[in-house]
Amino acid sequence: MAQDLEIRLFDRMEPLEADWRKLEAEPPNSLHQAYDWCSAWTKTHHNPLAIIHGRRNGETAFILPLEIVQNSMVRCAQFIAGRFNNINSGLFSAAFRANAGAAEAEQIRHALVTLLSGKADLVSLANVAFEWRGERHPLSTLPAIENQNRSFQLPLLGDFELTLGQLNARRRRKKFRSQCRRLESTGGYQHVIARTATEKSAMLETFFEQKAIRFKALGIPNVFQPRETQAFFRMLLEVDNSSHDTPLELHAIQLKGEFNGRIVAIAGMSRKAGHVICQFGSIDDSVVSDVSPGELLFWLMIEQGSNEGDTLFDFGLGDQEYKRRWCTIETVQHDILIPINLTGRLAAIAQHGVTWAKTVIKSNPHLYAVIQRLRARANEAPARPSAAED
Repeated sequence: MAQDLEIRLFDRMEPLEADWRKLEAEPPNSLHQAYDWCSAWTKTHHNPLAIIHGRRNGETAFILPLEIVQNSMVRCAQFIAGRFNNINSGLFSAAFRANAGAAEAEQIRHALVTLLSGKADLVSLANVAFEWRGERHPLSTLPAIENQNRSFQLPLLGDFELTLGQLNARRRRKKFRSQCRRLESTGGYQHVIARTATEKSAMLETFFEQKAIRFKALGIPNVFQPRETQAFFRMLLEVDNSSHDTPLELHAIQLKGEFNGRIVAIAGMSRKAGHVICQFGSIDDSVVSDVSPGELLFWLMIEQGSNEGDTLFDFGLGDQEYKRRWCTIETVQHDILIPINLTGRLAAIAQHGVTWAKTVIKSNPHLYAVIQRLRARANEAPARPSAAED
């Protein structure tokens, strides 16, 4: 019964760590709500926390890891590290997921409004997949809007040839052989995974450099530029990843021969319970640009994941042509909006409008390019306001 739920608010993560780590092990719960992921973000960004903890029959039923972010005049309670999360779920126990219905969802909504009154204006649970890994999300009955972005996945079938067979395998093999021949003509290449602290640090710094060059060339804002964002990813690399699962692992294509040591493609990926997410990627197109080193790296990572028992390779949010070439699954995500007061109700209406506008813009490549150039120019303005004022 929904009435059996006891829901409390915490402003610190530490008291819930044991229960948190137990829940994060459940496969349907997103790795972006894992303790280490959230802890790295809170230690580098220092936003007020609003951790919603639910218990039933003396056992933890769910944890919603939220932070309160000031967006203009609106205080928004949202998933921790939301901007860099590809899919959000919150953390729910298997027993709660199996039995939760509309009554439980409504009690959680009411508790959010009550507990966060005076602390936030709007609760925005963004990028929630209502259907994920064969289960319906416990909060899917709450009012929501479809997010303008979708995510794209490729099932890994335990054997790379079987995995490749889901796609145009003949064409993909032909392209792979062509890429290999081209790179062999300059001395060859190797697939590198950063293992030591020194290798991780050096590869991450190379990624930041490559991404900055790429964003500038495309005329779009560099979301990896803020110091606190870079510190967040550095901290993720420090997490013990002695198990197969990891919050962040860096892969690269490194050239031999004529361009010995040159890194031409980097990808950061996370792994949990067979779910691999490509978090970010970059390329250096100043050499061997005709090879498409980024796609070559995806081939190698997908091959490795298939052979190591992973079950799903996730290219994350954003509709791009290369993702559609690789993926057979397109996942719709939703934003759950829960106003707490009048300001929140107005903000929710505005967010509906913004989401609709973004959907229209992204469906028009020319208009999208114009908007990105305008944003880039605004970011380069010499007297840019502080983050709090922006």
